[in-house]
Amino acid sequence: MTRPPFHAKAPMTESSSTPTFPKTWRTPLMVVLAGFLITAVGIGLRNTFGLYLRPMTETYGWGRELFALAIGLQNLIWGLSAPITGAIADRYGTGRVILFGGLVYSLGLYLMSMADTPIALMFSTSLLIGLGTSATGFGVVFGAVGRIVGDKRRSLYLGIVAAGGSFGQFILVLASHGLISNLGWVGALAAVAALCLVIVPLSSVLRGRADRTAIAGVASNPLEAFKEAGSQSRYWLLFAGFFVCGFHITFIATHLPAFLTDRQIAPDVAATGLGLIGLFNILGSLAFGSLGAMYSHRKLLSGLYLLRAVFLALFIMLPLSTFSVYFFAAGMGFLWLGTVPLTGALVSRMYGARYMNTLFSGVFLGHQVGAFLGVWLGGRVFDLTGSYNIVWWLAVGLGVFAALVHWPIDERSPEERALGTGKRLAEDPV
Repeated sequence: MTRPPFHAKAPMTESSSTPTFPKTWRTPLMVVLAGFLITAVGIGLRNTFGLYLRPMTETYGWGRELFALAIGLQNLIWGLSAPITGAIADRYGTGRVILFGGLVYSLGLYLMSMADTPIALMFSTSLLIGLGTSATGFGVVFGAVGRIVGDKRRSLYLGIVAAGGSFGQFILVLASHGLISNLGWVGALAAVAALCLVIVPLSSVLRGRADRTAIAGVASNPLEAFKEAGSQSRYWLLFAGFFVCGFHITFIATHLPAFLTDRQIAPDVAATGLGLIGLFNILGSLAFGSLGAMYSHRKLLSGLYLLRAVFLALFIMLPLSTFSVYFFAAGMGFLWLGTVPLTGALVSRMYGARYMNTLFSGVFLGHQVGAFLGVWLGGRVFDLTGSYNIVWWLAVGLGVFAALVHWPIDERSPEERALGTGKRLAEDPV
């Protein structure tokens, strides 16, 4: 007998594809709001690190490669630990994992403010913040949010949560710039370490309902679910595409401020540019989350990455000015994390919501490998050549590559694959 594909589903009402739950104060709205705020703080803070590159390296006489390596290893540790934190969240509860992550993240930020040796920098910035971000990041939060809604609206809900990271980036980049100007970079890091503790009480909202929504499917544990998904080429195509996303956003977020100040662009313009990326990504995350309810996820992802390549090419070919920085920031911001709700919804559709923490975190590892390479290569190439040009053009080529690898992905659910049907895809207007 052929073994049926796993695709665990939440309990459904007779008239709706939306899961039903026992009555509790942890309503879907509360879960989404808490997820929004957690990503606003966690993802928002990690996108401020580029503001510390020059002042921190100049204080200690370090090369940019060392700081870039610390941020790169942070992303790699985040990615490598994400499947583990995701599996723990699937098995023992999202809230507990996020509580742990908030405490470790805050400790890492505080110790980063006192890191005066390369080893201390790696321990705080790479290890602790990497683990903290893993336990509070998209892979864990998406699992809790993704299980409270059916397939049709899942990309929209995940888009709202992803927009939290953008909102946090917009607010926290500008706030961090102000803190650095008034308190110095050491005082600024200590201040945001205290802010990070807000994640701790928010973690309680993602306990209970969000952890009890799915029932067991054919895959009896997270490891089995990962093995089944990993046996399919479409899972690794998503992995490869997400690699490019990580390369793009971490290279830009870390090196753009230094790149601009090297070109005699005022630091205020660089900070505002990062803030605009966050502001416009609020719109982009919501827009792509909404479009995911109507159109093919893989085709939307292909188009998004192709547009990224266009904006990157225009930025490095056009004369650099305040206007070109803001134009680039707005365009890339709109495309910044629109990949996340689409990829999360695609994983859930392809494999079910039961083990979404584990399976999305596995794909997210690709994102973080790309992030490590992007941020480290940026520092390495700059220290060797005094320029970022090679990495900018590599980012353009990778955008085209990502557009190509998403196009052939089979996004049918296990039921549709078993029946040999592509009904939903046939209905997609794209």
